[in-house]
Amino acid sequence: MAVQRALISVFDKTEIVDFAKKLAALRIEILSTGGTAKLLREAGVAVRDVSEFTGWPEMLGGRVKTLHPKIHGGLLFRRNLPEDQKQAAEHGIAPIDLVVVNLYPFEATVAKKDLTAEELIENIDIGGPTMLRSAAKNFESVTVITDPADYDRVAKELEASRETSLATRLDLARKVFSTTSRYDGMIATELERLSPSASHIALQEKPILPERLHLALRRQQELRYGENPHQAAALYIPAGRPPKGLAAARQLQGKELSYNNFVDLEAGRSLAAEFRRPAAVIIKHNNPCGAAEQETLPDAYLKALASDPISAFGGVLAFNREVDAATAEEVAKLFVECIAAPAFNEKAKSIFAAKKNLRLLELPPGGLEPARELQLKRILGGMLVQQPDLGEINDSDLRTVTKRIPTQEEMHAMRFAWKVCKHVKSNAIVFARDGATLGVGAGQMSRVDSVKIAVMKAQSPLRGSVVASDAFFPFPDGVEEAAKAGATAVIQPGGSVRDNDVIATADRLGLAMVFTSMRHFLH
Repeated sequence: MAVQRALISVFDKTEIVDFAKKLAALRIEILSTGGTAKLLREAGVAVRDVSEFTGWPEMLGGRVKTLHPKIHGGLLFRRNLPEDQKQAAEHGIAPIDLVVVNLYPFEATVAKKDLTAEELIENIDIGGPTMLRSAAKNFESVTVITDPADYDRVAKELEASRETSLATRLDLARKVFSTTSRYDGMIATELERLSPSASHIALQEKPILPERLHLALRRQQELRYGENPHQAAALYIPAGRPPKGLAAARQLQGKELSYNNFVDLEAGRSLAAEFRRPAAVIIKHNNPCGAAEQETLPDAYLKALASDPISAFGGVLAFNREVDAATAEEVAKLFVECIAAPAFNEKAKSIFAAKKNLRLLELPPGGLEPARELQLKRILGGMLVQQPDLGEINDSDLRTVTKRIPTQEEMHAMRFAWKVCKHVKSNAIVFARDGATLGVGAGQMSRVDSVKIAVMKAQSPLRGSVVASDAFFPFPDGVEEAAKAGATAVIQPGGSVRDNDVIATADRLGLAMVFTSMRHFLH
């Protein structure tokens, strides 16, 4: 069915004039309101005001513009039903075949620092979502556009035949309901900030854990497979927003990414983001098997590799600096699956080009920021939600509990080890020295076993090293094993009922021990 009449009312006016001119060239009547109508007229496009079409003026400060039976009747009446045709004719309802609407930028409004309760409420769009839903419900007859990216697609179909295909209308309708669902979810979440009192509505800070959590995601990328080849997997990103972080990384070369690749890349990226000096991280099965922070990137990589070169085979690498040729030459000697970095210089790209299957991912600006959004984990019948672990220690938080005070060198090493330990699966133990890991013990049911594994994995002598533990030592045995291996200082949260026994053991062995009063479990 040919498109005869279009209604255009947009907040985002990107490319709307060009699109409207194409409609006008096809002699499609254009209805419009407010600023959109003014813009189109100034561009020489003939426009009919919605108020003229309905016979009712805009009212209530602009709150009521398109909420009228002639608008929604024109959108909703079923063109193929005689009874609908009859009622439309009786009440003077003319068909509206094309709707172009996008919504007030509610998300941008609520992000404003001086936002008032009145502003929040007034920026809830009512007419726009209502028109979108009416048009989308009647997609068999009506074409509806809410994204400027779809203008060209629709214009080409109209120019070819003066109508759009059913497949296009259905696709656009799905997009509309996804948009309005996300929009309503944002509103529901933001209204939790409103606090009623006897005389007015006040706006409060956003709750850390909202009463209702609305997720609107769109599939960005199908993956090679999930954790195992028989599992399907895809990457989804928040709908209505441009991708960011690892989800926005540009793949420069290599095979398709798998679910496990992304999990490991995020583990590496998040740990690399902890450091200010050049740093290299090697991840294997979601745990760092090596990490180092040095004066140069090649030195950082070589120190990280020396921690556990056997486990590094087939691992995933992350860097917090542009990868140069010297680093690339060293990395090229090892088989790795993926590398993420802020950039790769041309010589580094040339070196890696010889490894066709190696995935190189260039992180976007901000790609080394810590993740700040709520973390979600599905369980059968529900979803666990928590804040991300952004806990950091200051010097004032540290408390030496042993007779021996740690040296400045030991303190520097302990701060480094503590950062790495935060990114190791619990129970987590990290031996370190000179800004590099020496041995990592991860994911054990017993903390002393994590210590033993870290000692076993170490490829360098542990004499003079420090050890970090993500949670308290429940018994002295873990400290005894660390001292036996050569550690001279320990950093741990403290808080065990046997702290006094553990401290006494450290004193007996001549260790320095520092309590952080902060735990970093990672499950």
